[in-house]
Amino acid sequence: MRTIAVIPARYEASRFPGKLMKDLGGKPVIIRTMQATQQTGLFDDVMVATDSETIYKTVEENGGKAVMSTKNHECGSDRIAEAVENIPADIVINVQGDEPFTNKEDLASLIEVFKNDPSKNISLASLMHEIKGEEMISNPNNVKVIVDENDHAIYFSRSPIPYHRDKLLPATYYKHIGIYAFRKQALLEFYHSKATPLELLEKLECLRYIEQGKKIKMVRTQKSSIGIDTPDDLIEANKLWDCSK
Repeated sequence: MRTIAVIPARYEASRFPGKLMKDLGGKPVIIRTMQATQQTGLFDDVMVATDSETIYKTVEENGGKAVMSTKNHECGSDRIAEAVENIPADIVINVQGDEPFTNKEDLASLIEVFKNDPSKNISLASLMHEIKGEEMISNPNNVKVIVDENDHAIYFSRSPIPYHRDKLLPATYYKHIGIYAFRKQALLEFYHSKATPLELLEKLECLRYIEQGKKIKMVRTQKSSIGIDTPDDLIEANKLWDCSK
């Protein structure tokens, strides 16, 4: 099973333009993410898919492999699909470029999903982390996911799901961590299809897979994601980086 990692790296992020080229412990964020992915030793290949010549050159100057997008893309899945369409692979893992603290254990657990699925019923695997507190649960930037008894995704939403009507019963909320593992065929089918109604409403690409009837296996992790979406996040990431030395 040939497994590759692709890091989508768009330069013009809406909330924090150029964030992937900002300094994190002496190197750009995208390089820290790339090197952390390489150092796991889990992948047959690691590449960065970007729309930016600056990012492309920086990756190559730091010994990495970069692929330049030739089209404008609405989402990371499309950028990754273009990059891997003609590359031999069975499993493609999307590592977010703004999450340099992605850990080996979580990536390995995603790969394990496909090793344990010889009938190939599962099209995607992704991560979820339990969250608590009204602020975390109601924040639309925290995408929530609900699952069935086998941890297959039922729905993703920016709204709090499930709705906690009966306050006498306990409610558990899971945040979706946007690291995906795809069967390559499922990724290419997504790439060559149109956006679906729920995907457009919530602005969540994972809903297209649900609407197309594809099975998504959610893997529980005890580690919350540490993404860099704002300048304040970058300050905290540098503090964490200093503490990890």
